[in-house]
Amino acid sequence: MIFLHGWPSISFMWRAQMEAFAADGWHCVAPDLRGFGSSSAPAADNAYTIQEVVADMAELHDHLGGKPAIWVGHDWGCVVVGELVAHEPARSLGAVLVSLAYQPDGHALRTIVPLIDRTIYPKDEYPDGQWDYYRYYTKHFQTAVADLDADKAASLASIFRSGDPAAVGKVAPLAVVTRNGGRYGAAHCAPPTEPDPELWPLGDFDVLVRSFEAHGFQPSCAWYLNDAADIAYAREAPNDGRLSQPVLFVNGDFDQVCTIIGNRQGDPMRAACADLVVTSLPAGHWLPLERKAELVHAIRIWLKSKNL
Repeated sequence: MIFLHGWPSISFMWRAQMEAFAADGWHCVAPDLRGFGSSSAPAADNAYTIQEVVADMAELHDHLGGKPAIWVGHDWGCVVVGELVAHEPARSLGAVLVSLAYQPDGHALRTIVPLIDRTIYPKDEYPDGQWDYYRYYTKHFQTAVADLDADKAASLASIFRSGDPAAVGKVAPLAVVTRNGGRYGAAHCAPPTEPDPELWPLGDFDVLVRSFEAHGFQPSCAWYLNDAADIAYAREAPNDGRLSQPVLFVNGDFDQVCTIIGNRQGDPMRAACADLVVTSLPAGHWLPLERKAELVHAIRIWLKSKNL
């Protein structure tokens, strides 16, 4: 089982799941993706296309022996898993996507903005809906990075918060980044914030902070700058990106940005997956950290149901 994290994370986020599945007899591996943690961090923004990261994962998979694996992704890790399985299906027994639906035409503003729930985000007021922060990267990249880098520990602590059921159906803070002049508004720096030990054990959070102290936020944020290349790569996949292997999607019910409940974000995934199981857990976007044991249970049930 190969576990791929998203932004702004590192391989340590999967520790609870890896320990559980290793105890079940699986060989569990979680790399730091390029631009994160202990991995390489090229200077060029175009070094962070999904095609480049899929190539990294294929090389890692070959190094591990190349036998078909269960690939598990969260956030941008879901994008990498989906495209790897679409382009190189022989590498996969099945895929688990947590918190972010597969987009067969590529994960990019052009593909996800049309799927926004316009009852929450009227187009004239919120043209990019909850994805406004994504658009902000494309227009004000250096400012966005500088704001995050101003206090890396506070940025990470403020980003990794548990989901709030009271926020369901309401406008997400990430939908107003542009009008506020940045994620942290006029302050251009995260407010002092203590990390949540329920999400990150303090030792692991310290490792997370040190990894961003080493590279800064620019490499990881550059993943948001390659929409055209990512769409072009997705469209090169055979069978229009359809996935024939079993796929489990785990939705976070309180995820204001990526939930597929009450909107059309999951529709392309449903159309593109021949064998899709969808389940959900009462969590926000950081579901693998918020619901560690529950996620293990959901994956175990799915693996058993598919004889994997």
